[in-house]
Amino acid sequence: MGSPRQRPQTHAPDAATIEALARATLADLPATFRAHLGAVVVQVHDWADEALLAEMEIDDPLDLTGVYLGQPVGDKHNGAIAALPDMIQLFRMPILFEWAETGVALEHLVAHVTIHEIGHHFGLSDADMAALEDAEPEDGA
Repeated sequence: MGSPRQRPQTHAPDAATIEALARATLADLPATFRAHLGAVVVQVHDWADEALLAEMEIDDPLDLTGVYLGQPVGDKHNGAIAALPDMIQLFRMPILFEWAETGVALEHLVAHVTIHEIGHHFGLSDADMAALEDAEPEDGA
């Protein structure tokens, strides 16, 4: 017999589902990157709060799917006392709106946002990450 039919999704994925997808993305990173993640915390909220949107000068909360809060790896030093843990916050509602609008698989969308925020953990700017995404793959890659 064939495999059972998959039932269509009838409700929006909850925060725990999105967090599990993000954690799976982190677990799938090459060991050289995972070794530098330390204790990065992953949180999922429905929306970014007003203070964060204002700080980032974002008018439409749908424009912010995730944010990295912390000090990039290259900027850390041993003298930091009582530093807050590095954190990736993902925003469920903007991710779900983008998912519905684009039709991109949710796993791929969450992975893209998570990897983008990890890029900030490693000190990459948005422009750096865009250039890496647009770059041609190297021969043999």
